Amino acid sequence: MQQVAYQQARQQTVRALLPALAGLLVLLMAWQRGTDWHTPTLILGFLGLALLLWQVFRLWQPDLAHTARQLNRLYPELEDSAGLLLRQPDELGLLESLQQQHVINRLAINRLAVLSADQRTLLPINWRPTLLLTVGLLLLAAGLNIWKSSPSFRSDATPALAIRFPESPAAGGQPAAPRLLDTRVLISPPAYTRQAAFAAQQPSFRCPEGSVVRWTVRVSRAAKQPPQLILGKQTLPFRPVAGQANTFTAQATLTSSVLYHLRFAGQNSDDYAINVQPDQAPTVRIQTPKPYTLVEFGMKPQVPVRVLLQDDYGLTRARLVATVAQGQGEAVKFREVATELSGSLRGQPVQATLAHLLRLPQLGLTYGDEVYFYVQTWDNHQRTARSDSYLVQWEDTTVDDSGTDMALGVNVVPAYFRSQRQIIIDTEKLLAEKRGLSEAALLERSNTIGYDQKVLRLRYGQFMGEEFSESIGDAAVLSDSAIVAEKHEGPDEHEHHDEKAATVTSEADATRLMEPYVHAHDDAETADFLEPAVKAKLSIVLSQMWEAELRLRTGQPAAALPFEYKALRLLKQVQQQTRAYVKKSGFEPPVFPEATLRLTGELGNASGTAIRRAVPAPASPRKTARAALSVVQRLQQGATPAATDALVLEQAGQALAQEALNKPGTYLGALRELRSLTGRLRAKQPPCRSCLLVIERALLRLLPTPPPAPVRQPGPDRLSQRYFQELR
Repeated sequence: MQQVAYQQARQQTVRALLPALAGLLVLLMAWQRGTDWHTPTLILGFLGLALLLWQVFRLWQPDLAHTARQLNRLYPELEDSAGLLLRQPDELGLLESLQQQHVINRLAINRLAVLSADQRTLLPINWRPTLLLTVGLLLLAAGLNIWKSSPSFRSDATPALAIRFPESPAAGGQPAAPRLLDTRVLISPPAYTRQAAFAAQQPSFRCPEGSVVRWTVRVSRAAKQPPQLILGKQTLPFRPVAGQANTFTAQATLTSSVLYHLRFAGQNSDDYAINVQPDQAPTVRIQTPKPYTLVEFGMKPQVPVRVLLQDDYGLTRARLVATVAQGQGEAVKFREVATELSGSLRGQPVQATLAHLLRLPQLGLTYGDEVYFYVQTWDNHQRTARSDSYLVQWEDTTVDDSGTDMALGVNVVPAYFRSQRQIIIDTEKLLAEKRGLSEAALLERSNTIGYDQKVLRLRYGQFMGEEFSESIGDAAVLSDSAIVAEKHEGPDEHEHHDEKAATVTSEADATRLMEPYVHAHDDAETADFLEPAVKAKLSIVLSQMWEAELRLRTGQPAAALPFEYKALRLLKQVQQQTRAYVKKSGFEPPVFPEATLRLTGELGNASGTAIRRAVPAPASPRKTARAALSVVQRLQQGATPAATDALVLEQAGQALAQEALNKPGTYLGALRELRSLTGRLRAKQPPCRSCLLVIERALLRLLPTPPPAPVRQPGPDRLSQRYFQELR
C-alpha cells in the first residue's frame, strides 16, 4: 500500500512542478520589463515558492487509508477490502486472512494489467488541467517577451528629440567632451485614460495626470557621472540599460505641470515644459423635469427624468437618489431611496443620456407627499459629481385652500399716523400761511391736523390700555353732565329714576361678581407694565393732546401750539426715562494706585524681552522682474556687468519658469536666453546682444499693464471758437 501511495506522490510532484516552472518563466519575463516590475515580481516569486514547498510536503505525507478508499472505488473486484492490507496478519481472523490474500492477488493481477497498458501507478492522475495551466503560463511568458520587444515600447523605435546644450568648444589637444547623441521620451498614460503608450514628438509635451514618462538617452562615451534629469526641484539619476552600451534611462510619474532639463558632463540643457492635464470631474445636467414639478389631480403620478452625463475619459456609474418626505408638520418622515442607472454606461462612454421614469406610488408616495432627487455619477478615475436637488410634489386634494386664496390679494398696510413733531410742524406751517387762507380753508386744514392729533392720542391711549375712545378724555365730561341732569330732574321723573337706579345697581352687582373671573382689557390701571411715574407722565401727555385737538377742531391752531409742545416735551422725557442700561460684564483689571505706579514713568523694575531677527521678505515676481529689467537695460547700454547681476537674473528666471508652465511658447525661449546670459556672466564673458532684447520683452510681460495716463484734449482753434460764439 505504501508503494502505491509513494508512486502517486511522485506523479503529483511532477504535476505540481510543471506549472511552477512555467510560472518561474513568467516571472523572469516580468523581471526584464523594468525596475517597476521588480518588487511585485519578488513578492509573487516568494509566495509561489512557499506554496510549492507546502504542497510538496503534503504530497509526501501520504494517507494510506485514503489510498485504500481510492483503490476500492477504482477496482470493484477488490470487494471493498483494500483496507485489510493496512492491518497486521496476527490481528486478522481466518476469513480476514483469506480475504487479505485474495486482495493481494487481485492487486498483482491489476498491476500487471496497468503495466501492460503503459501506466505507472494503480491510481491514475488527470494531467489535462495541469497541461492546460502550463501551456497558458508559457503563452503568457511569450506575450510578455513580445510586449517587451514590441516596436511601441522599444526605445529605438521612438523618434529622437533634439535636446539643446550650450556649445563648449574643446581645448586644443584634448578630446571632445562627452555629449548626448539622442534622447527619446516614452509616455505611458494611466489606466483610467484607456490610451496606449505614445512617444513625445517634441521635448516639451503634454500628458495626462498620473502618466509614467521614461527618458532614454544615448551618449557618445561614458563620463564620470551618468546623466541626470532635473525635474522641477527633484534630481533623478539615469540608470544604464542592460545590454545597450552608453544608453541610460530614467522615469517618473507626473502629477502636475513642471519644467525639466538634462545635466550631463557638467552642462545643463535648455528648459522644457511638461503640461500635465488633470482629470476633470464629470458633469451632470438634468434636462427634464424642471426644478419644481407639481403633479396635479388627474395627472399620472409619474415624472420622466432625462439626464446628460459627460466626462473626459469615461463614465462608470450613475445613480438617482430620491428623498421621500411623507406627512406634514412635526409628523413628517424622510426616507432615502437610491436607484442605479449604470445599465446604460457599459463600455465607459464619455457622454451618455440616461432616462428614468420616477413612479411616485412605487416610492411610497401618496397625495400631499414630496420627493427630492438628484443624480450622482462617477468616472473611471473615481471622481464624482452630482446635480442640484429637484422637487416633485403630489398635490393634496383634501386640503381646503379657499381661505388662503381669499387672503392672497389683500395687501396689509401698517397703521399710519403722524408723530407729535410732525403735527407741530404742520401747525406752524398753517400759522405761517394763515394770512393767505380763507376762513373755511383755515378751518378745514386745522380740522385735518386735529384729526391727526386724535389718531396719535388714540394710539398712545391703546398703549396705556385704553382700548376705546370713550375712555380717553371725554369720560369726565359725561359724568359731569350726568350729575347736572340728575340735579334738574323734576318730581315726575323720580319714578323713572328709581327704575334706572335699580337696573344700574343690579348691573353693578353682576359686574362685581364677575370681576375676579374676568380679564378687563379696557382698564387703564392694570393693562400695562409701566412704572407709576411713567404712567403719570403719559396720562398728562394724553390730556395735553386732548386740549390741542380741541383747539384744532375749533379752528384755533395758535392756541393749540403750546399744548402740542408740552406733549412733545413730556414724550421725550418718557423716552429717556424708559431706557434700560445693562452694565457690561467681563474682566475688570484692578486699579493701580496712582501714587506708586501710575503716571510716574519709572521703568527701573520693568523687564522686557526684545527679540531682533532679520527675516527676509519674500521676493515678489514683479519686484524681481523690475530688478532684472534694470540689469538688462544697463547691459544694453554697454555697461560693465556687476558681480550681483547673475544672481538678480537667476531670481527673475524663477519667475519666468513659473509663467513658462502655463505659457511655454511665450516664455520658454526667453528662459533659455536668460540661462545662457547668466552662464556667460558667471564665466565673465561679454553678454550676447541678441538675447537681451528677447529677455527684455519677456520681463516686460511679467509686469502689470500701467494705467493710462490722463491726456489733455486739444482745445478748439480760433476759427472754431468764433463759430461757436456766433451760434450763441
